[in-house]
Amino acid sequence: MRTEIRGRTILVPTTARMHHSSPSHGLRCLSVVILAGVICALSATSAFADISPTVNVGAGVRTSFDVTDPSTGKTTEDTNLDSVRLYISGSITDQFSFMFNTEYKGSPPAGDNSVQVLDAAAQFHYSDQLNIWAGRFLPPSDRANMYGPYYSNQWSVYNDGVQDGFPSTATGRDNGVMYWGQFGMLKASGGVFDIPGTVGTSNKVFAGRLQLDLWDPEAGYYLNGTYYGEKDLLAFGIAEQNSAGNNAYSGDFLFEKKLPSNGGVVTVEAEYAKYDHFGGYAADESNGWYGLASYLFPQVIGIGKFQVLAKYAHTKYDFDAGPTDDTQKTKNFELNYIIKDFKARVSLYYVDFSYDHQVVAADHKQYGIGLQLQL
Repeated sequence: MRTEIRGRTILVPTTARMHHSSPSHGLRCLSVVILAGVICALSATSAFADISPTVNVGAGVRTSFDVTDPSTGKTTEDTNLDSVRLYISGSITDQFSFMFNTEYKGSPPAGDNSVQVLDAAAQFHYSDQLNIWAGRFLPPSDRANMYGPYYSNQWSVYNDGVQDGFPSTATGRDNGVMYWGQFGMLKASGGVFDIPGTVGTSNKVFAGRLQLDLWDPEAGYYLNGTYYGEKDLLAFGIAEQNSAGNNAYSGDFLFEKKLPSNGGVVTVEAEYAKYDHFGGYAADESNGWYGLASYLFPQVIGIGKFQVLAKYAHTKYDFDAGPTDDTQKTKNFELNYIIKDFKARVSLYYVDFSYDHQVVAADHKQYGIGLQLQL
């Protein structure tokens, strides 16, 4: 039995493009997979069993110092408390559990010094094939949203106009109910959610995701951006969300291989995402892609290992009624020091943002150092 929190288990640290002319086609196919999974799971003979209730507590912090150097204007230097999270989870019986996580949203301009409910969900676990969640949590979406900043391979994440553009109530989370199931190499999830724009109306957000792991499986609902060599991965995912005829969809890919003879770990991640009047960044419609590659050196130097990382992203923004459309190009380079996977790591990062027409933003560069700790 596992209790999931932010994509991780406290006890055990745990598109290809959909058919454009019919955005709901992917969800209809997903519903067939889900129904089959429910039927298979309910036909199982495993008995329900009580266990002693448990409560688990954890925490995480991300803090950084960065310099922002715009093409015009003054250079700024900031010391940031980017995020503080409190994780609480527990098992009530062998089938029922809960999670409750909070997040401090940082200081202006990135945040407003408030604490918000990140996750608050009741969870029913019958088998690997049958899991039901209700409350607030990450809905089916792209891998980048499913791993969040604490379990991303890169430090400087969610700034390329591609990743995690699905609309949400709180830091990628929505209020709703969802089914998910694991069928060997295949993981399927689907649910119905509310976002601020649907509250008080009859509109709902329908979300679904299918993922295929051809090598090692990824247990649980939430995902990682890397496993630092603990798994050999060849994973493909597709996701879609739609509401009132507007939609967003994505396809993502993750390759990770531990090289023989203690040769280190190679990771390649990629995503394509299109936001058609639903979510996205800065515009009515946008589409873009990114490619990321990293290499984790095998040698332990001091108390950790060094990792080098590079990423390039390209996003096109379209506005229904002007101004001029724009294109963002993002280059990201990092030198990371991995002390204890996601529990302790230090990152030196450099990001170059350029825009064809300077509509979305002005060209600028950002560089700095970040520290992440978790218990």
